[in-house]
Amino acid sequence: MKLSALTAKPVLVQIVLDDETTIAEYGESVDFWTWDRQPMDVFMKLASATQDNTSGIIEIVKTLVLDEKGVEILKDENMLPTSILMKAISKVTEMLGK
Repeated sequence: MKLSALTAKPVLVQIVLDDETTIAEYGESVDFWTWDRQPMDVFMKLASATQDNTSGIIEIVKTLVLDEKGVEILKDENMLPTSILMKAISKVTEMLGK
């Protein structure tokens, strides 16, 4: 197979946070969208992010957590509850790693 056969435009995919804790806390699952493929610079920034650079991690995540139209939801001063933010980061990282 030629490598070019694997290329495609990014597509919005829905990610659902439906673990027991999230459902218990919010009464339902929580969902968001992200692109199924990320530009190489975003992927590399995410892969090299460390806990010592939390502001860098948050800036990367802002570009990954989107609404159903592909618009960033973490903008201006809007932020998610920490537990949801950490789960969103984990889900996106897991999805991109596959």
